[in-house]
Amino acid sequence: MDDNLSLPENKRHEFSQPLGKLIAGKREDTILEIETYFKALVRKSSLINVYLVGDIVTQDFLANSFLKPFIKLCIIDEKTQRNRINLEYEDFFEEIIEFQSPTGSIPKESWTLLRKIVLSNKRTVLKITEGEEDLLVLPLVLEISPEKNIKNFVFYGQPPITDSKHTIPEGIVMVRVNKTIQQGVKKYIELMEKS
Repeated sequence: MDDNLSLPENKRHEFSQPLGKLIAGKREDTILEIETYFKALVRKSSLINVYLVGDIVTQDFLANSFLKPFIKLCIIDEKTQRNRINLEYEDFFEEIIEFQSPTGSIPKESWTLLRKIVLSNKRTVLKITEGEEDLLVLPLVLEISPEKNIKNFVFYGQPPITDSKHTIPEGIVMVRVNKTIQQGVKKYIELMEKS
């Protein structure tokens, strides 16, 4: 992508819809549901890569001894709902990269950076030092190549939304990266303003 992208104010509600399957519920329940689902995949001898966007979902995966080894990338800003959050992750990751991602935008540099991280196969933390990580889920999904022999998942937290046409409960969104999901993400990218 050659342009910086920003989210138009009048399209904000469209971006609140979950990209994948919403696993609704409290944190302790949703993470156990994901664990059960992954255990079934592992029994079928599936290779799994997990990419996480957001501090709470990262915290929950790192605290789960079964799910933790699947993690390839965490995109965090060490804040949740404007409050500081302390994550202990240094010992687990091979690379920590700092990046600026202004609120409500996708910087053009994020595409190349995310592609490099995904291809590197190093366990990586992408730490947003200024701005927020939320919209980086879009380029991340597009930079992961769907593969037959590997199941790639992107997870992010879903806050409860009560001011849209359809109420969306709190939970975790599970995005199985495939060509169909990527086509949907491209439509979101087309709604954004270029600069």
